[in-house]
Amino acid sequence: VALAAMAVGIARRSLDEMIAYASDRPAFGKSSLFGFGQIQKHITESYAEYMAGKCYLYAMANGLDLSTYGNGLDADGVKLYCATMAKNVADRAIQVMGGYGYCGEYTVERLWRDAKLLEIGGGTNESHHKNMARDLHKLDGDKLE
Repeated sequence: VALAAMAVGIARRSLDEMIAYASDRPAFGKSSLFGFGQIQKHITESYAEYMAGKCYLYAMANGLDLSTYGNGLDADGVKLYCATMAKNVADRAIQVMGGYGYCGEYTVERLWRDAKLLEIGGGTNESHHKNMARDLHKLDGDKLE
């Protein structure tokens, strides 16, 4: 859950950086990059994915009962979703910022590397897939909540 929280933070910072850059950067006669549909697409998709990850994280953390056993399905799920989401949001931030996003002087380059590490650290995405499939199979026909 802690790694998912880190991922949500990375996505939030990437989104903030992307919005700030797109707001300040004039291009092709427009006052900012926000006037371009593809930039709008990157920002709005990133926001929607960030909010979905944040909601999943908060719901999972709020329902966590530390005195019990068996929180693995959503613990794996939230880390799996949020780590990938953070990397995708950071990737879009790099795309919006163009060459500047790739340079070490800008924060999003480091955010992307940190997000990529979250896909590996704390268990690879593949290990979370395996764990989740095992736990879903154990439901043996029981309905999901």
